Amino acid sequence: MPAQTFRMGDTLGDGRWGDGETPVHAVSITAFDIDTTSVTNDDFARFVRATGYRTEAEVFGYSAVFHLALDADDDDVLGQPPSTPWWLGVRGADWRHPGGPRSSVVGIGDHPVVHVSWNDAVAYCDWAGRTLPTEAQWEAASRGGLDGARYPWGDDLGAHDGDGRDWRVNIFQGRFPTSNTLDDGYLTTAPVRSFTPNGYGLWQTVGNVWEWCSDVFDDGTYSRDAQLGTVQDPAGPGPGPAADGRDRPRVMRGGSYLCHDSYCNRYRNAARSQNTPDSSTGNAGFRTVSRRAE
Repeated sequence: MPAQTFRMGDTLGDGRWGDGETPVHAVSITAFDIDTTSVTNDDFARFVRATGYRTEAEVFGYSAVFHLALDADDDDVLGQPPSTPWWLGVRGADWRHPGGPRSSVVGIGDHPVVHVSWNDAVAYCDWAGRTLPTEAQWEAASRGGLDGARYPWGDDLGAHDGDGRDWRVNIFQGRFPTSNTLDDGYLTTAPVRSFTPNGYGLWQTVGNVWEWCSDVFDDGTYSRDAQLGTVQDPAGPGPGPAADGRDRPRVMRGGSYLCHDSYCNRYRNAARSQNTPDSSTGNAGFRTVSRRAE
C-alpha cells in the first residue's frame, strides 16, 4: 500500500449508532504491505503444524455457529442467545470444524479460516513475523484508492441477475436469518479469491468474513482524532484493561457472509464493529500486514 492521506470514516451517512464511524477525518499512513486475501484454512494449518498451537475455541471446547450452517448433533448445541437466536453455541466447533464436530475443512483449504479469536490471530502473526492491521491501514487498503466510496468498487452494490455471476460480495441474500437464496453462490464462506479484487488487488475486504484489527475499539476514537488535524498512523486507544478489569474489545472490519441490510449493513469500507479478544465465531477471520520498522 502506498503512503497516502485519505478521508477516514462514513462520508455517506450509512453508519450505525454506537459504531463511531464519524466524524470523517484526515489520516496519513506510512507505506506498508498487506495480505491480498484473508488468511486461509491452509495457511492456518501450516501454522498449527509448525507450532502445535490450539485456538481458544479448542481450549474452551465450543464456539459460535450460524444456525443454518450447523453440522452437529442436538446434544452439542449448548445455548442460543435470546437477542441473536441465529447464533448457536456449539460444542466441538472450531477452525477445523466450522459447522460443528461433524464438519471439516477438507476441500475448503482456500476459504478463510474462521473460529479464530483476536488472541489466536495475534499468535499467528507472531509466528509469521507480521501483525494485524490498524483499522486505518485496513480502511485505506479496502478503499483501493477510491476516496469516500461506500464499497471497494464504488458506491453502488451493483446489479445482479439471480445466479451469482454479477455479485461483487459474499453477503446474505433472502430473508435474514431464516432463508438464504444463495444468489451469490455461498451459504457461508467463499474461497478467498472469489469475485473481483479492488484497485489495490485485495480480495474480499468486505463480506465473506469479519477481519480483526489491532486497535482497541472505542466509539469516541474518531472524535478525538478529528480534533488533532491530520493524524499520522493512528493506532487507536491504548490497550490497557477496562475499568472493570476485563480486556477491552478489539476492532473488527468488513462485515461477513451474514450481513444483510435488514440487520447489518456493515459490508462497507467505513463500517466498524467489535468483539472481545477471546471471542470466536464462524464468520470471523483476519489478514496480516508488515511490521513497522523499529
